[in-house]
Amino acid sequence: MKVAFQGELGAYSEEAGYGYFKAVEMVPQESFDAVFSSVVSGACQSGLVPIENSLAGSIHQNYDLLLWHKLHIVGEYFLRVRHCLIGFPGVDKSEITRVISHPQALGQCAGTLRELGVKSEPVYDTAGSVKMLKASGERTTAAIASKRAADIYEMQVLQESIEDNPENYTRFLEIAQQPVIPKSKAKTSIVFTLKNTPGALFKALSVFALRDIDLTKIESRPLAGKPWEYLFYVDFIGAADTDSVRRALEHLDEYALMLRVLGSYPRFKR
Repeated sequence: MKVAFQGELGAYSEEAGYGYFKAVEMVPQESFDAVFSSVVSGACQSGLVPIENSLAGSIHQNYDLLLWHKLHIVGEYFLRVRHCLIGFPGVDKSEITRVISHPQALGQCAGTLRELGVKSEPVYDTAGSVKMLKASGERTTAAIASKRAADIYEMQVLQESIEDNPENYTRFLEIAQQPVIPKSKAKTSIVFTLKNTPGALFKALSVFALRDIDLTKIESRPLAGKPWEYLFYVDFIGAADTDSVRRALEHLDEYALMLRVLGSYPRFKR
């Protein structure tokens, strides 16, 4: 089974893939759009994309891509993100004057970087920063990435777990061409639009409250081509084929201009 992910070998998305799947070939892609395209074309059977981080928030581009492509969410996975300071073998941490990584990783390690008294420089990817460092040969520069990235590029971990907040998790979604029917405790993701009228969102969300359906995430995104109108993405507990959820969605359809179920899938247990 081939699974597409965005980033270089050693990226956190690749690490999540090996934690989530039992036996797969993780296939790196240059962009999130390329991940979706590879699943649409059938080049990969699944894709694994980050959708939100417990510290940095949502990855908005992937919400948009879920809408633009006719794919289904078939699973989720939570990865505990552990950032490592990575340099050349034989280099001491005290020799480092500059650190490179993805902007989000730099932000999540800002306290440690201040303590080290180093300059930080954003680059396109965490694992990519290790690859760039290896190619540069700059021994006074370090990168922030996963421990696996250090192993892949034969570099040295100078310090582990340098993130400022240990409650650092990224939620990933598995996408595929065909939907699944969850056999265990399920979660469902939907997207809908509403008329811009007073109380419209209240009425839409009340269909879940009336049936004691637990909402776990609400996200709004601009509706392209219609300024100041929005798409609403909602995650909730339950499968779309159960009676209570089916009735809630039928009720919501009375208010919604557009309603689409992005997928029902097994909930991940941390």
